[in-house]
Amino acid sequence: MEYKRIFLIVMDSVGIGNAKDADKFHDKGANTLEHIIEKTNIQLPNFKQLGLYNLLHHTDDKTIACYTTMEEISNGKDTLTGHLEMMGIITKVPFKTFTETGFPKELIQELEEKTGRKVIGNKNASGTAIIEELGQAHMQTGAMIVYTSADSVLQIAAHEDIIPLKELYHICEIAREITKKPEYKVGRIIARPFIGTPGNFTRTANRHDYALDPAGITDLDELKRIGLDIISIGKISDIFNHRGITKSIKTKDNLDGIQKIIKVMDQDFHGLCFANLNDFDSKYGHRRNVEGYANALQELDSYIPEMIEHLKQDDLLIFTADHGNDPTWTGTDHTRENVPLFIYNKSFSIGKRLAIRKTFADLGETIVDNFHGVKKEIGTSFLNEIESSD
Repeated sequence: MEYKRIFLIVMDSVGIGNAKDADKFHDKGANTLEHIIEKTNIQLPNFKQLGLYNLLHHTDDKTIACYTTMEEISNGKDTLTGHLEMMGIITKVPFKTFTETGFPKELIQELEEKTGRKVIGNKNASGTAIIEELGQAHMQTGAMIVYTSADSVLQIAAHEDIIPLKELYHICEIAREITKKPEYKVGRIIARPFIGTPGNFTRTANRHDYALDPAGITDLDELKRIGLDIISIGKISDIFNHRGITKSIKTKDNLDGIQKIIKVMDQDFHGLCFANLNDFDSKYGHRRNVEGYANALQELDSYIPEMIEHLKQDDLLIFTADHGNDPTWTGTDHTRENVPLFIYNKSFSIGKRLAIRKTFADLGETIVDNFHGVKKEIGTSFLNEIESSD
């Protein structure tokens, strides 16, 4: 059958271990889902129905969904690389990181000259920690807080009363142009506005990401070309630099994202709803917060029945991830892992295990195949495999 609407939900950083090349990324043995479940003994009954425990325990218990894992072939383990591969773009040269040294003084000087504001920070740091450390100095001097992480990002934090959002976004646009140079080429510039007073700072929902343009035509571009609706929820639109998107819906947190997905399920459209639930990664993975990560997984699990209830007969619901971020692992970086893939339609008589996908690009190819678009050379559609579950 042809599915009129596809809901693709990316559980940001919810990896499932076993990447064949994990040792090249110093991640051999990392397994986000398995280690969280082992450490906390959480129960995920609805993901179990989708096939999660079959993947973890190599069993074949009865499920309601098709399930498997996907391997990443791009050279990287970050959000941008993972999402691009899902939509048919393979990253061979990884985006630059400045985790150990901070950004070069030449870059910082150019940013200061072009924005008229000084920079403080310029180091690898947790976003909440550096705001607490430098927030007061920022408010006193008007200097912008620049920092990075283990990801390929340049982040700029500013109090909304000191640097208004319009100016902060313009500063980030300037930073994006500067970092298009090969020697500085980071994947994303991120505006990180906050409010409050020293000791009580809070980041707001006005975050904005400035990604590089995809290096080629994505599957989203193709879906838009043939006249479909492509609804972005969360940071998807930012990740693809707003290309291939017909409607963008921002979110405050995972719960807000889940509720907005359900709201879109009640709307009439033809095409793809593409959502990212970012809290797993930003709030819990990078901060190595095992309990918080577990609670977030349980929260999403509890909403799966409601999501299924809101699906129409010709809807397809897909859960996957873009990389790992094992909160039991060393450091604060992402982890190179395979990702789970769960596919559900109300007409499936019984779920089944699919063959392991050799690239994330199989997902985008399947979606394009369903809507009769022009497929790319990379990736293989599994549409026929899931249709046999009808």
